[in-house]
Amino acid sequence: MSKPIVAIVGRPNVGKSTLFNAIAGDTISIVKDTPGVTRDRIYAECSWLDMNFTLIDTGGIEPDTKDIILSQMREQAEIAIATADVIIFIVDVHQGLVDSDFRVADMLRRSKKPIVLVVNKVDSFKKYGNDIFEFYNLGIGEPMGVSAASRLGIGDMLDAVTAHFGAEHLVEAEDERPRIAIVGKPNVGKSSIINKLTGENRVIVSDIAGTTRDAVDTQVVHNGTEYVFIDTAGLRRKNKIKEELERYSIIRAVTAVERADVVVVVIDAVEGVTEQDAKIAGIAHERGKGVIVAVNKWDAVEKNDKTIYEYTKKIQNTLSFMPYAEILFISAVTGQRLGKLFDLIDMVRQNQNLRISTGVLNEIMSEAVALQQPPSDKGKRLRLYYITQVAVKPPTFVVFVNDRELMHFSYTRYLENKIREAFGFKGTALKFLIRERSGKEGK
Repeated sequence: MSKPIVAIVGRPNVGKSTLFNAIAGDTISIVKDTPGVTRDRIYAECSWLDMNFTLIDTGGIEPDTKDIILSQMREQAEIAIATADVIIFIVDVHQGLVDSDFRVADMLRRSKKPIVLVVNKVDSFKKYGNDIFEFYNLGIGEPMGVSAASRLGIGDMLDAVTAHFGAEHLVEAEDERPRIAIVGKPNVGKSSIINKLTGENRVIVSDIAGTTRDAVDTQVVHNGTEYVFIDTAGLRRKNKIKEELERYSIIRAVTAVERADVVVVVIDAVEGVTEQDAKIAGIAHERGKGVIVAVNKWDAVEKNDKTIYEYTKKIQNTLSFMPYAEILFISAVTGQRLGKLFDLIDMVRQNQNLRISTGVLNEIMSEAVALQQPPSDKGKRLRLYYITQVAVKPPTFVVFVNDRELMHFSYTRYLENKIREAFGFKGTALKFLIRERSGKEGK
């Protein structure tokens, strides 16, 4: 099921990052009493009661500002609004209702998204309780008093937020069509790939980075199977600050990856694989999605008999955390190898849903232990009792051991490699849960 996206928006310095940290349960956002400290969105996976969601922190919105940084933050917030399922609009009880709050409220109202109006810094309801009512004038619903710093009223606020999580998140779960997210930095050719696959210009294509403003779903039929491609992009920019451009692509990737079965990470062959590519690929890896790395614009690269080999090594080094990813060299302009993309998608999806019997898994584990003795610490050696697969998408395995602390990451990776040697699992992450016989569980 696709997780709902919740965005926190508001003017600078009203406590967005403090509220974000209070909900996320960790100090993830920089908190400083200076407007504009949170310049790019930061996201976290959160849960309330039995509901999971992705929370987005945004830079503050100054609707009419001419300041470059604040205008960039406003555009980032606009992306968050466009991609969110529910919006938390936060205002400051100490500052009271100001003109900018009305302008932000108008922007949110036009989005037609559910809005939870939160009045922050209400450290004492006795002192500030009546001041909350002033915010009814915004005309976007009942204001809720909270104190993000003191964590007062957070539970009631989250009840109001999750009440907006509706059946639309179940619809995609019932949709059996393969969903493929096309992600990558701006201007690597994501829209061009989809246009070539569909045979028509369904998505605006331009040399200007980020001309696709919103995520676009495109249906493509190949060999009788219908696929849904989720195109993502940056944002149309008036300036060319590369660092800011790259930040925009992260939240696009988060929201698209969340909805996808398979993620195609598009890399510019001319520019080469970059650290930003690794960040975007890491989002798919963390969520256990199937991953294909598509090196686009391959027709524009001068080649010899070693070019593909050398390029593959560079990608594998930069994306060393996901050695299972399939790599495909393509050209959206000429259509080179694009047909093979469907074959890889089908293969990756099959591997994501692959189940291995418990008996076979334990044979592999026994052989692995015989070949390489498990680690020990202070005279106590790790013992592996049993392994079984408990889930797919991604394939998830539970390993029962005598002491979870002795199951080092390196030995888990060794066991994973042995399973991959036997069954491949190309294109998909594998997840391992380590459980002691006492019942304690870990990852």
